[in-house]
Amino acid sequence: MNFSDNDKIKLAGRIGWFAAIFSVAMSVLLIANFVQTKLNDPINNKTIPALVKRLSQNPADENLKGEIRAFDLMARKAYFTSHWQIRTGSYLLILGVLIAILSVRTISSITTKPGEIDQIEHVKGLDELMARKWIIYSGAGLLLLALVSGFLSTNMLNEYKTEESPVAKEEKAVITAIEPIQNPSTTSSEIAAKTFSRIENQKSKTVDSTKAKVAAEPPKQPVIAAVLAFPTLAELKTNYPFFRGAEGIGIAYQKNTLTEWNGNTGKNLVWKVKIPKPGFSSPIIWGNQLFVTGADAQARMVYCYDKNNGKLLWEAAADKIEGSTAGIPKVSTDTGLAAPTMATDGRAVFAIFATGDVIAFDLTGKRLWARNLGMPDNHYGHSSSLIIYKDKLLVQYDTNKAGKLIALSTKTGETAWETLRKSKISWSSPALINTGSRMEVILSTNPNVSSYNPETGKELWSVDCLSGEVGPSVGYADGMVFAANEYAKLVGIQLGATPAIAWESDEFLPEVSSPMAVKGLLYIATSYGVFACFDAKTGKKNWSQEYGDPFYASAVYADGKVYITDMSGKTHIVKATKDYQLLGTPELGEKAVCSPVFTDGKVYIRGMNQLFCFGSK
Repeated sequence: MNFSDNDKIKLAGRIGWFAAIFSVAMSVLLIANFVQTKLNDPINNKTIPALVKRLSQNPADENLKGEIRAFDLMARKAYFTSHWQIRTGSYLLILGVLIAILSVRTISSITTKPGEIDQIEHVKGLDELMARKWIIYSGAGLLLLALVSGFLSTNMLNEYKTEESPVAKEEKAVITAIEPIQNPSTTSSEIAAKTFSRIENQKSKTVDSTKAKVAAEPPKQPVIAAVLAFPTLAELKTNYPFFRGAEGIGIAYQKNTLTEWNGNTGKNLVWKVKIPKPGFSSPIIWGNQLFVTGADAQARMVYCYDKNNGKLLWEAAADKIEGSTAGIPKVSTDTGLAAPTMATDGRAVFAIFATGDVIAFDLTGKRLWARNLGMPDNHYGHSSSLIIYKDKLLVQYDTNKAGKLIALSTKTGETAWETLRKSKISWSSPALINTGSRMEVILSTNPNVSSYNPETGKELWSVDCLSGEVGPSVGYADGMVFAANEYAKLVGIQLGATPAIAWESDEFLPEVSSPMAVKGLLYIATSYGVFACFDAKTGKKNWSQEYGDPFYASAVYADGKVYITDMSGKTHIVKATKDYQLLGTPELGEKAVCSPVFTDGKVYIRGMNQLFCFGSK
């Protein structure tokens, strides 16, 4: 179809008018959005500091904490969404102006052809509009103002990196959002968290003497900023929040760890206490608080001790839980009712028992929520420990009826997601691993080792490699996952686009103790008393030692040393090297199946009857 010049001019005119009207409308929206953002950004918001001030007067008010979290997240999302709209609108505005200019140029090029000017109709109203210079000047000014607003908005936070008022500093000290645990992905709320963190790092170091004195004084209340965010990986590593450490793989990040103690003679013994009820859960630690569970036919209990002196700070019962049955399941003597280790994010503590009861307390012992997941069909008793990813409590719930991975909201206990697993019953625990490109929660069971997205529960990969009644959890190091089970095999799984078995061995296999990998070395402890070291990449055995007493506890690496406690209560400490170097064999003084826990130069071990703390005197 051929278009006449008049048709072309009319089409270009319509496009030009549309582009001009679009540009004017976009300009108005950009300016309004810019002004709104300047007036209501979360950094200058007065509501959160006011709420936090109320919380400082009543730190146990969980409803107020929830209100702060919700308002903070809402404000940050609105703020960054607005900035995205401004930046995107700026580019759309530029595009609209360019289209309008091109339309005018097109009309001009057609109407100025020699000999044809008088033959072409003028576009209705175009000449009149162009003749009104004030309209052109006003439109140009509006466009310029909108563009300046749009591009200035991308640097609005820079002003907080220079001069700040004392009030602004105090507010940001309160509302600083902390980067979520080990998360390589980036969401809008996480961008906000990182932005606030960078702002906080740029604070002026000049403070008056009064504030310096106040800052030097120890806080009388828990740090309020903590209620607004997830713990950082650094926080998790400083504490000991889960079974087998910050990632659930047997790595402790403490230095100057002890190599000599004796529970009988009192050598390096700081304190010991008898836990009122029995259990096989290992201790977890946050700050100065140590948590552990105990249970019998009469009650299921959570205990909180002062880690420095062993004083019982509080105890709380897991009772009166909706859906929980009056009876208790049949369990074996070496599993019991309180085998799973607790978990904490530094804001609350969480416990699960063989009854299927899950319960949450704040750090003062106030119950936050409780629910029953259903009595587990488990012929030994449930023993999978808990772990936390951001605001999700992850529960491996593999029973005779079905295999499940469940994520519960840490705030409410409601199910965030639930994934059915193609697996049989197991007693292993989840490991939460940053594999370099993403976070993965990795589980071992019969017959597979499987990985899931902790945010959604979606299965990422699965490798069939195990059999039997799987008790050990996985190990991980340098892009490889390690899994093993007695009467099955030991495998090294190389991660990648398609994870696959890199090597396997059947010489030494654990029944309960989990593999632990570090510095290119893999450690295995067996129920028949052998402790062995392998090359993690190839599976070649470096050495093996037969100690005689069986191992149920899992090995833990700390400060260049590997600690493994046998059932007699002896901890065998070897140097983390290719060659066997025994550094010590300290004794607890009673039998033990729990893994050692480390913080602040001290080691904590739960025995069959007592909880011990050892440290240099």
